[in-house]
Amino acid sequence: MLAHITTRQAWEDARSTGIYEADSLQTDGFIHCSAISAEQLLAVADHAYAGQTGLVLLLVEPEVPNSELRYEKDEASGQSFPHVYGPIHFGAVVNVLDFPPQPDGTFRLPDLSLLAPSGS
Repeated sequence: MLAHITTRQAWEDARSTGIYEADSLQTDGFIHCSAISAEQLLAVADHAYAGQTGLVLLLVEPEVPNSELRYEKDEASGQSFPHVYGPIHFGAVVNVLDFPPQPDGTFRLPDLSLLAPSGS
């Protein structure tokens, strides 16, 4: 399972087309994703989204027919991150979870029991 952080508004805006395209698809050529782990997801969230509200976590099934998926190494951290080279089709999104920051602005992993498909 992959995770992508976005705003609730961006997700709602994408609903009319059935595909989600992050701004990074235009600027970087791919959509940034993470593994659902403290090591990747929380590091990205705390670094790039600290204190931001109105966020959701898209949980993406990588085996569902979708755009090209590549795991690429980040030289700074030494970790391999999943990158989606194209839009994410709604059929690949198995759940959308609210992703609020804690009072100190950092994030914590969502309750993994919530990973059942919701279609929200």
